[in-house]
Amino acid sequence: MAHAPTKTDTTTLADAARVEEEVAYLAKRHRISPAIVREIIRRLGSSERSAVEREIKRGQARR
Repeated sequence: MAHAPTKTDTTTLADAARVEEEVAYLAKRHRISPAIVREIIRRLGSSERSAVEREIKRGQARR
C-alpha cells in the first residue's frame, strides 16, 4: 500500500531541511564542525540562531 505524504509530513521535511541549512550555515560561518552545531542545538533545545551563536562564542572564549 502506497503512502501519500500528508501536509504534516511535508512540513516536517521542510522544517528538517531548514534546520540542516541553518546548521551548515553556522558551521561554515564559525569554522566548526556541523556535528558540533547539532550538539549545541540538541543541548539548548532550540535551533534559534542567536542562542546557538551565543553558545558557540562562549565555547570559543573558553579555548
